[in-house]
Amino acid sequence: MLPLLPFDWFSLVYNRCLLRSMLKSNNMQQAVRATMRYMNGFKTKAPRRKWLHLALGCLLTAAGLMMLKHAQVFTGGTAGMALSLAHMLHLKFYILFFLLNFPFLLFSFMTMGRSFTLNTIFSIMLLSALTSVDRFLPPPSISPTVGAIAGGILIGVGVCALFRNGASLGGSNIVALYLNRKFRINPGKTNFVFDSTVLLISLFAYPVANLLLSALSIAVTSSIMALYKRRNKPRTHKSLLPHKPSFKNRH
Repeated sequence: MLPLLPFDWFSLVYNRCLLRSMLKSNNMQQAVRATMRYMNGFKTKAPRRKWLHLALGCLLTAAGLMMLKHAQVFTGGTAGMALSLAHMLHLKFYILFFLLNFPFLLFSFMTMGRSFTLNTIFSIMLLSALTSVDRFLPPPSISPTVGAIAGGILIGVGVCALFRNGASLGGSNIVALYLNRKFRINPGKTNFVFDSTVLLISLFAYPVANLLLSALSIAVTSSIMALYKRRNKPRTHKSLLPHKPSFKNRH
C-alpha cells in the first residue's frame, strides 16, 4: 500500500477538525459533507496508481522514441512527424511535438471529454520533458534493426499503458480512440493507416533503408496496440446468455 503524502495528512487533519466544529455547531448538513470528505481522504491509492501508470507509459514511450532517434528510424503519428520535421528543420523535437498536438487536443476536448483531454495534456507535457533529457545524455551506438524493433515494442507498450488509464499521446491516438468508441474500429488498424501516411511524407527526410526499418517499427507498434485491444475486448459468455428453449425433440 502506498504511503500518504504530507498533503494527504494535512487534508485528513483539516477535515477532522472541520467535522468536530460542525458537530459542535449542530449543523448536520455540513457535518455530513465533512464526514464524506474525511472518509474520502483515505481513498488515495487508486488515483495515485493511475498517475504512476501514466508516468510509466510516458517513460517507456520516451525511451522508445530516443532509441528510434539514435537509430535514424522514426515512428508514425505526431511523434513520427515531429521527428521528421526535427530532422529536416533542425528544431527541437519536444517543441514540435507539443505544437502538432494542439489541434488534436481541441478535437479531444470536444469529443472525448475533459478528463481524457487533461490526462492527454499531462502525458504530452511529461513526454516532451522526458525526451528533452536526451540532449544531456551521451549518444548511444545502436543497430538500426535492433533500434526499430525495440523502439517499436517500447512505444507500443507505453501507448497501451496510457490507453488503459484514460490518456493518449495526442494526434492519431486520439482519432484512433474516437473511432474505436464511435464505430468499434480497432485502434491498431487506425494507427497503422496514420503511420503509413507519415511514412510516405517522410520519404523526403530519410533514405529508403531507414524507411523500411521505420515500417518495421510501425508494424510492431500497431501489432501491440491491436493485441491489447483484442485482449481487452469484452466477451459474452454462453452462461450469461438467456436460455432459449429447444423445440426439436418436442412431440
